Amino acid sequence: MALTLHGRRVLITGAAGTFGRALTDRLLAAGAHVVGLDRVATATGPAPILQCDLTSDDAVPRAVAVAADLLGGLDLLVNNAGVGGPAPAELPPGEEVRRQLEVNLLAAWRTTAATVALLERSRGRVVFVASRMALLPLPLAAAYGVSKRALTAYADALRLEVGTHIGVSVVYPSMVASPIHDPTASAGLSLEGVSRYEPVSGVIDAILHAATATRPPRDLATTPRGRVELAVARHFPALAAALVTRTVRTRLAAGALDDAPLAEGMRRRAG
Repeated sequence: MALTLHGRRVLITGAAGTFGRALTDRLLAAGAHVVGLDRVATATGPAPILQCDLTSDDAVPRAVAVAADLLGGLDLLVNNAGVGGPAPAELPPGEEVRRQLEVNLLAAWRTTAATVALLERSRGRVVFVASRMALLPLPLAAAYGVSKRALTAYADALRLEVGTHIGVSVVYPSMVASPIHDPTASAGLSLEGVSRYEPVSGVIDAILHAATATRPPRDLATTPRGRVELAVARHFPALAAALVTRTVRTRLAAGALDDAPLAEGMRRRAG
């Protein structure tokens, strides 16, 4: 029997973003109590959003404590906050790489650690919003893929430690229309033609399923196509890499990356 969302106390990171807003609306409609964390505080929306720098070791525990006081405890944490941007694997890691690792991986780690005692008390759950790129990486976006794969490794380790008392699930969206893709597009590295857009609603459905299933699912794709892609990436990684390589070669031949300085190495090697 599925669990109800009514009365559940939920904390969402990245609450002002595309997924955060949609998830908040769905949770409130189901009778849940929601507090968000984001870079900018908002008191006028459907649920309070507390200002919090998720990259700060000091700020996160304080914000979690305030949220728990407002909610009267905690039943569900959704680690949704994330950033993207171009970062070729062949170039030295710079500020962009550090930013993505800090926000996509360490911020979720930091927030989860601050909530473990609360979630253990309520026998609650934590849901990580990863990416299909955690298992199906794309070129020129190494930082994002690495950070999301590391996030899933963190979730696996966490499950082994706290899984007797806290449910741990990972959701794997593909490409959703969102400002997170703007830096990549500005660098001339649009994912158009490489990934297919999927609806926000599928991502929210997967998160809510992780929150309400009788037994917390380990991994969740967000579309039927996503389930196939994840299965291929896990069980036939060479095939998955060949499919991505073929798509990228087609884009290179079509000149889709001609205006992207970060793709110079790939263009040169492709002739």
